[in-house]
Amino acid sequence: MALMLKLCLTFLFTDTFGLSLHSPALNLTLILEAFYLSFTFWLRKPLLSSESGLFIALVLDTLLWISWLYFSGGATNAFISLLLLPIAIAAVLLPFWAPWSLALLSNLAYSLMLFTMPESAMSHHGMDMQSHYLGMWVNFIISSLVLTTSVALLAKRMRRQDAQLAFMREAQLRQEKLIALGTASAQMAHRLATPLASMRLLVDELQEEGDSPALQEMQSALAVCESTLTALRSATESIREGAQRLESAEQLLSGLSEQVNLLMPAVKLSLEPDDGLDRLQLRVDASLQPALLALIENGARASQEATGEQKVSFSALRQGDELVLGVRDFGSGIPASLVQQLGHQIIEEPKGMGVALLLSHASLERLGGRLILGSHVDGGAVAQVYLPIQGAA
Repeated sequence: MALMLKLCLTFLFTDTFGLSLHSPALNLTLILEAFYLSFTFWLRKPLLSSESGLFIALVLDTLLWISWLYFSGGATNAFISLLLLPIAIAAVLLPFWAPWSLALLSNLAYSLMLFTMPESAMSHHGMDMQSHYLGMWVNFIISSLVLTTSVALLAKRMRRQDAQLAFMREAQLRQEKLIALGTASAQMAHRLATPLASMRLLVDELQEEGDSPALQEMQSALAVCESTLTALRSATESIREGAQRLESAEQLLSGLSEQVNLLMPAVKLSLEPDDGLDRLQLRVDASLQPALLALIENGARASQEATGEQKVSFSALRQGDELVLGVRDFGSGIPASLVQQLGHQIIEEPKGMGVALLLSHASLERLGGRLILGSHVDGGAVAQVYLPIQGAA
């Protein structure tokens, strides 16, 4: 559109708008612009997907506008305000530095064309137009400043609001998935209660006839299932009522270690707590411990796949107003393609769907904490849990 406008003004409406075409180099400039536009139209997708590419294209567009204006009257050209178009595009689509750079380039070119213009060009039909051209120059500077400040700030605010809306939509979708998972879990737990009770009766009857190692293992397995089901019911009731309590970091780690020994006896958990954790108070609910246990279980599974040993390193230290719990495994690490997805959405992988991490992430968010996944420098994956400290006992 800009090239068509230049062609029409150059060859059809020169006299209408009082343009002074004083150089044959203008035709060469228009030919070069046509080749440039063909090239950029061919590469439009890479240009639009890159901020640097789009900025370079806008700089070249500005230089082409400056060339046409210079060869068609310079500062006396009535269409010199079209130099504001690239600035406006940059203010909407690019970071803050881009419109300022284009505004500096355009203002510098306009100033050079104005203050290097001969005295003869300042008069029109015997009238001194110097004050008029100076007023146009001041108006152009003000307009470019408005574009680089107001429009750029509004565009930045809109991008921030769009990012917040996108985050809220993702959070809403994640909550809907969690509700569906919670409903399915409650239904399954309810259906498991009856078979477990029947199995308990059968095991008790078999023990009356005679004891055996197999029956003892079944007793232990049933005890774990019944304990887990009871804890699930208690946790569900507690979460539904929004019950939270204050607990010291040392109590949290002690209870976590006991649960690991009870539920995952094969896991070798090495605790590395910081000093003074007994004085740090945390706000916890019934979902925090299962969330941490899920991280430890995932780490143990990853370590076993890589080393054949269920080894997990667990650290706890204070950073400012937060307690940082680190769960490190000795496995193959997390693929870079999954780091941004794990804990935020359900994925389709041969090893699982990341449901445990999704639930852990949601539980920590409810307590004001957060979960960050990454890779350790010495190999393996690291899950860092940040929990806000409520105070010191």
